[in-house]
Amino acid sequence: MAMRRATESAIRAFTSHGNSSVFTRQLHASPGSKKIVGVFYKANEYASLNPKFVGCAENALGIREWLESKGHQYIVTPDKEGPDCELEKHIPDLHVLISTPFHPAYVTAERIKKAKNLQLLLTAGIGSDHIDLNAAAAAGLTVAEVTGSNVVSVAEDELMRILILVRNFVPAHQQVINGEWDVARIAHRAYDLEGKTVGTVGAGRIGRLLLQRLKPFNCNLLYHDRLKMEPELEKEIGAKFEEDLDAMLSKCDVVVINMPLTDKTRGMFDQHRIAKMKKGVLIVNNARGAIMDTQAVVDACSSGHIAGYSGDVWNPQPAPKDHPWRYMPNQAMTPHISGTTIDGQLRYAAGVKDMLDKYFKGEEFPAQNYIVKDGKLASQYR
Repeated sequence: MAMRRATESAIRAFTSHGNSSVFTRQLHASPGSKKIVGVFYKANEYASLNPKFVGCAENALGIREWLESKGHQYIVTPDKEGPDCELEKHIPDLHVLISTPFHPAYVTAERIKKAKNLQLLLTAGIGSDHIDLNAAAAAGLTVAEVTGSNVVSVAEDELMRILILVRNFVPAHQQVINGEWDVARIAHRAYDLEGKTVGTVGAGRIGRLLLQRLKPFNCNLLYHDRLKMEPELEKEIGAKFEEDLDAMLSKCDVVVINMPLTDKTRGMFDQHRIAKMKKGVLIVNNARGAIMDTQAVVDACSSGHIAGYSGDVWNPQPAPKDHPWRYMPNQAMTPHISGTTIDGQLRYAAGVKDMLDKYFKGEEFPAQNYIVKDGKLASQYR
């Protein structure tokens, strides 16, 4: 039964693409032992401090014993870049590659071409833009992620960052570390959140959760998205739809980025779009660093047009030591941590295990988890 489903899926992909290369890749597992490679960040001494810390290389999503008991080979490494890295050694014969947005294994068209046995690319978390999705689709690969696994984690983090920027928290905390006490230096640019206009660019799962959490602060809530919410939900949240992005941006005291990175959104916030925002705007970006023009953000923070910029996403990741966002004024940046809380890790580890189990059995994944299926990209990436 599983083989029949796999064959049917391959035929569908073949006929939709008209490309024989698609036919060689099956949507689900062929019989026999599989080589599965996971790429996760190394935790070192922190790996043993919490038994629930499963998102690191040492604890490997907590699925090693389960996979090996089924006869599969499970290779885990943090080493993912350069021609001599550990990941590169396994590219030619791996069947499944698991990665996270927090320590992404960049899956280029070149790597896909080398990976003759590759069938499935899994993102442990949300956001699969570290994969060349068009190349994956053309090769007949399946790309999936654990949709919804860390939306609460990211939305809570965004709310925290909004408050950190509005209250001018970071330089105040730095005073404590430095042994200083200068209230005026903080208070002259610290505000209440109540009464401010907050707009989210993107109102999917994370954007909606953020708007719901902002409602008790009595803000003026706006959102821009491809799709308008149902009237009942819009009324419940208390947010107003703005069809014109630039018109919305000009009204906002705080702008939160909640879009996926696609060909259309890459570099979307350049110097011209930033110039359309209010002088003194605060920006929170936990979506993807490449949505912003890196130098445009630096220049606007330096001039004061952006009064504060906070996020945990960079381009590239991990960010090099000389990345200009590390040194620009008025920033509250962190490594990519918003979606990898312990609670988030447990959710996306469970989701990966569930999808691998379905992959071995030839069963379908939950529909919302597919990013590339049968040679087609999910709507948010088109």
